[in-house]
Amino acid sequence: MRNKTYNKKKIFVVFLCAVSVITLLIGRLVYLMIVDAPYYQKRAEALHEREREIKAARGEIIDAKGKVLATNKTVCTISVIHSQIKDKEKVIRILSDELGIGETLVREKVEKVSSMERIKTNVDKKTGDKIREYELPGVKVDEDFKRYYPFGNVASKVLGFTGGDNQGIIGLEVKYEEYLKGKNGRILTTTDARGVELEGIAEDRMEAIPGNTLHISMDYNIQKYAQQAAEKVMKEKQADKVSVLVMNAQNGEILSMVNVPEFDLNEPFTLSGNENAEISDEKKQELLNQMWRNGCINDTYEPGSTFKIITSALCLEEGVVKESDRFSCPGYRVVENRRIRCHKAGGHGSETFVQGVQNSCNPVFIDIGLRLGADRFYDGFYKIGLMDKTGVDLPGEAGTIMHKKSNIGPVELATMSFGQSFQITPIQLATTVSSIINGGKRVTPHFAVCVTDREGKEVERFQYKTKRNGISEGTSEKMRTILESVVAQGSGKNAYIPGYKIGGKTATSQTLPRSANKYISSFIGFAPADNPKVVALVVIHNPKGIYYGGTIAAPVVKDIFSNILPYLGIEKNSKLEYTNEMKKQKR
Repeated sequence: MRNKTYNKKKIFVVFLCAVSVITLLIGRLVYLMIVDAPYYQKRAEALHEREREIKAARGEIIDAKGKVLATNKTVCTISVIHSQIKDKEKVIRILSDELGIGETLVREKVEKVSSMERIKTNVDKKTGDKIREYELPGVKVDEDFKRYYPFGNVASKVLGFTGGDNQGIIGLEVKYEEYLKGKNGRILTTTDARGVELEGIAEDRMEAIPGNTLHISMDYNIQKYAQQAAEKVMKEKQADKVSVLVMNAQNGEILSMVNVPEFDLNEPFTLSGNENAEISDEKKQELLNQMWRNGCINDTYEPGSTFKIITSALCLEEGVVKESDRFSCPGYRVVENRRIRCHKAGGHGSETFVQGVQNSCNPVFIDIGLRLGADRFYDGFYKIGLMDKTGVDLPGEAGTIMHKKSNIGPVELATMSFGQSFQITPIQLATTVSSIINGGKRVTPHFAVCVTDREGKEVERFQYKTKRNGISEGTSEKMRTILESVVAQGSGKNAYIPGYKIGGKTATSQTLPRSANKYISSFIGFAPADNPKVVALVVIHNPKGIYYGGTIAAPVVKDIFSNILPYLGIEKNSKLEYTNEMKKQKR
């Protein structure tokens, strides 16, 4: 009896356990079938879906007058799906012939067992359409976009370019990537267990969202003409490179930025000349980086006498010099037993401060620099913004390379006063000079104006900082008058244009090491001199033969201004059209 009772209890416990397990299993099944059903449905669909990406069209870059500088060209991506191919040899033969790819390479990808193999990207649309007409099972022809630059090498180092994934690499393309890139879409096709697409089932598409349009201040016509002028002087003077910068002096909008030699934006990885010969990948990348460099913002140089504009403004502002102050130039100055020469060996003799600026006389600037002193000179650099980056909307801006204040002795102060022994970028010089001639407003140089969507609706308008730099309107007015006289009567006469008030300053500086006898010739000019609208800087690196800025750089600015001033609506004043004889009399 005891054994029977024990067995009954044992059977009952087993029964309860079985019921509990079955109840749990039923509960779990109900949970999976009802509660988790959407999740597993998606997982099941994913097993029978193949995804292909739809590239988003990248946003265009448009100049100030609506001309398209960067757009897209429709291309195709050719892929194969191994499980869907019915005639392998036919596919290999046709793809090899149409795409110009060796059969061995095509065969390798066709025979590879994978969900999808990409054969070739950036195939022109005509070829893609031809391949599509063959109606080859397992061969997919998807339309894609490739960045296209209608004007080839125009503004190459400003616009920049994109990589194989259509992502910005340098220039404005990378700076404004978030606005230009868009959002990729996708195509979902249903397949069976073997991966073969099922007929009669529609594709599920998620359409791509195109990128926005970037509107910039650059004017193609000004850019093109400035580039032609730069290429002309580079060829004539057999120079290493030439930079040209044209900017609105009042608001910082950059109208043109040229760095010749430029490169072909549609072939950005192709080196010029014979440099594509057999070289290592490392060497090629080094050469490409050099080719892509934007000298206006990435490179520093000794500005030479164009910096005398800044020295003059600081000294006038601090009251250490007046226009009528007189100086004597015997052709040199001795500072701490070091003889520092003037460019005129015999000297300029007795001259006023204004005449010293007109003559670009080093001894005059040594004198006023020593009057100002290292502390006020150095503090002035910070006050006018020279020690900060300009904030230009391009990547890789270099900063000013300057002595530490504690290391500035009389000799360093003397050489700094006429633009040597330190380095700045062209964009920094143009921006700082703009602030001196526009009444003391430190503007932010920039390209981007606004962003619009595909329908033309404005998405964002960019705002840029403007601040006072410590130069008073009175000093600014004095500087405009003095610099106008430099062009009308002084070393900048080769930039003079009848009918226009042009201000400016020449420069000739020697590169390091001095023993190499290489020079940089430059000229910075602005117009109209009494109310500057536009400022232009030309920098010529290592010209052969005559290398003086007033001789070879000033005429380039004259040439550019002669064409762009009427274009910008700045009309000639007939009362200002002096004859050469009258100008000589004034001088």
